Amino acid sequence: MALLDNGSDAPLFPNPGPARPPARRRRGMRLGSTAIVIALLALLAMSFLPSGSVIQQPGPVYDTLGTVPTKDGGELPLITVAGAETFPTAGTLDLTTVQVRGNREHMPNWFELVLSWFDPSRAIVPVDAVFPPEQTLEEREEANAVDMINSQQEGIAAALLALGYDIGTQVRVVSIADASPSAGRLEVDDVIREVDGEAIDSNDRLRERIQEGAGAPLRLVVDRGGVQHEVEVTPTWVVDAASPEGSWRLGVGITHDYDFPIDVTIQLDNVGGPSAGQMFALGIIDMLTPGELNGGEQVAGTGTIRADGTIGPIGGIRQKLFGARDAGAEFFLAPVTNCAEVVGHVPDGLRVIAVDNLDASLEALAALRGEGDIDALASCETVLAR
Repeated sequence: MALLDNGSDAPLFPNPGPARPPARRRRGMRLGSTAIVIALLALLAMSFLPSGSVIQQPGPVYDTLGTVPTKDGGELPLITVAGAETFPTAGTLDLTTVQVRGNREHMPNWFELVLSWFDPSRAIVPVDAVFPPEQTLEEREEANAVDMINSQQEGIAAALLALGYDIGTQVRVVSIADASPSAGRLEVDDVIREVDGEAIDSNDRLRERIQEGAGAPLRLVVDRGGVQHEVEVTPTWVVDAASPEGSWRLGVGITHDYDFPIDVTIQLDNVGGPSAGQMFALGIIDMLTPGELNGGEQVAGTGTIRADGTIGPIGGIRQKLFGARDAGAEFFLAPVTNCAEVVGHVPDGLRVIAVDNLDASLEALAALRGEGDIDALASCETVLAR
């Protein structure tokens, strides 16, 4: 190294330091940094903006053979039977639910939607599909409560009929919508006996008669406090999430009242909708029959049910699959009519069995307890391949 003559060891030509990038490159770097900052600020701003959608995600799972918490911190059996001999059970028969994050007044922001987009257990749904603009939040909750009452009644009826019990049935009004065509004509707890001279003993037949009338006035005979009254109601045409193509409505909530020979009580607060019917029926049958209906396995499922045992479609099937898996279930009973939504979306560790009626569900459970071939049971893949 060349040294200065003053005896120091400083270099003869000092190091000029790192070379500065050309002016054009410096401008590009500044523009790039500015763009990143603007994008981050925009993302931050969007995170506070409502999205116009809500998020469906797995909800709580309840064992129909177990207990549910009460408001005072205690526990109650989900299903209680009086008037008949009951038997010990094992394993689980889980009903699954879906939670909705957000509503019309408080929708998730875009940041939450982005996170949900990458989560297979969640679904992003337009808010109008879950909360129809013509329906208030209170009306929706009331409709869900009516659906839950109906699912319990239908589940009890399906179970008892499958076990050979005789039951009677009638159709009762449980709610009347504001400004509905039935307001001032029908009353809550009216039992609908006839429509235009035809005896009515099922919700399904009542709905069919309303549609067959195509909007014409209907003459109803109702039992009100033990006294029969004749009233005339003109249905209105309604388009909503339950009927996107439209249907004629009386504007009332109805339920089946059954004359059950034994007393079955289902305790499940803060859960609405009709989709627990199948699991209610299976839980009741398990309690009223010797042995373990599910072979001691942890089984989950979903599906509406009618008294004749028909199992129907439900919403949120993908979220329910993940909820069941996370709760420890190994088997899942899914309605055949939901199979197109199931295939390709089953979480690891869960086996889905496709069923369309209560007999098929009982056959599946028999296979789980060693009384049949599990591999011969219908899957959604085999159903769609037919």
